[in-house]
Amino acid sequence: MIQGSQPATTLDDGIVATAEACLGSVGQAREAIHKVIFGQEQVVDLALVTILAGGHGLLVGLPGLAKTKLVETLGTVLGLDARRVQFTPDLMPSDILGTEILDEDADRHRSFRFVKGPVFTQLLMADEINRASPRTQSALLQAMQEHFVSVAGERHDLPRPFHVLATQNPIEQEGTYPLPEAQLDRFLLEIDVGYPDRAAERRILIETTGIDEHKPQAVMSTEALLTAQRLVRRLPVGDAVVDAILDLVRAARPEGGDPALKGKLLWGPGPRASQALTLAVRARALIEGRVAPSIDDVKALAEPVLKHRMALSFAARADGETIPGLIAQLAGKL
Repeated sequence: MIQGSQPATTLDDGIVATAEACLGSVGQAREAIHKVIFGQEQVVDLALVTILAGGHGLLVGLPGLAKTKLVETLGTVLGLDARRVQFTPDLMPSDILGTEILDEDADRHRSFRFVKGPVFTQLLMADEINRASPRTQSALLQAMQEHFVSVAGERHDLPRPFHVLATQNPIEQEGTYPLPEAQLDRFLLEIDVGYPDRAAERRILIETTGIDEHKPQAVMSTEALLTAQRLVRRLPVGDAVVDAILDLVRAARPEGGDPALKGKLLWGPGPRASQALTLAVRARALIEGRVAPSIDDVKALAEPVLKHRMALSFAARADGETIPGLIAQLAGKL
C-alpha cells in the first residue's frame, strides 16, 4: 500500500460506487485533454486538480505556451460554459461583473434591469490578470471567494461550479499591478507553464499546422463534475498525510517554522494553505486512479500550493535563495 494512504474498505458502499464511476470519467477527461494539449502533462494535471478540488488557479508562463487553449479545452471536455476576459488597465469592475441599465416599457414605466457580465460563467479565463487596476482585481476577488457579486446593493449568485483560471506573464511587468497577498491566497494553486520538450514540440509542429487539427470533445457533464467535486471532499485522508500537511505548512512560516528557514521569510502560508493542500492531494489521487492520497501527493503539490503564499526576506534574496528551493528542502524532510 502507498505510504500514508488508507484502504478503500474504509469507504461506505455509496462512496465506492460513486468513486468507481468518477475514476472512469476523470480518466477519460484527462486523456481527452492530453490529445489536444501536448507537452504540458503536469500543467494539465494541476489544472484538473484545481477544478476537481473546487478552486481557482493562477497560470504563470510566457505567451504562446497554450494557456488560452488549455482553458478552452478544459471547458469543452468538462462540459463547462467558458469565457475569456482580456484584462487591461482601463477595465472597470462593471465590465466584469455587469451593470444596471434603465429600461422603459411601452407604458413609459422605467425600471432598472441588471445585465450580467462575463463573470457569470462556469469557467472564467482572466487573461493577464495583473494588468487590471486594483479596483477591478478586488471586484473579481469577491466573486472568487464568495461565489456571488454585489451590484447596487443587490446580491447576484454565480453559476455552479464557478472557477477562475487566471494568467500572468512572469517577464513583462511594465504597466502591471501585482496581485495583493490576500488575492493570491484565494488561488488554490500557482501553476508554472514552461516550454515543451523537443519531442512534444515536434508533435505540435506536425499536428497543428496541417489541414486537420484535433478538436476537444465533451467527456463529462456539469453534473458529473459536481459529483466528482463532492467525492473529493469525501475521500479519506490518513493521519500520516494530515500530519505531513501540517508539518510542511507550519514549517514554512517565519515564526515557529523550520529553524533552517529562520530569517529567510517575510511571511508564510496560513491555514488556507493547509486546506488547499488537503483538497488538492485528494483530487490528485482521484486523477491518478486512487481513492486515498499519499505523502507522495503532498510532496508533489507542495510547490504549487505554497509558492504564492510565501515571500523571501531581502537577506535571503541577496544570498540567492528561492521560494521553490526552500519548499523543496521542506518537502524532502517529509
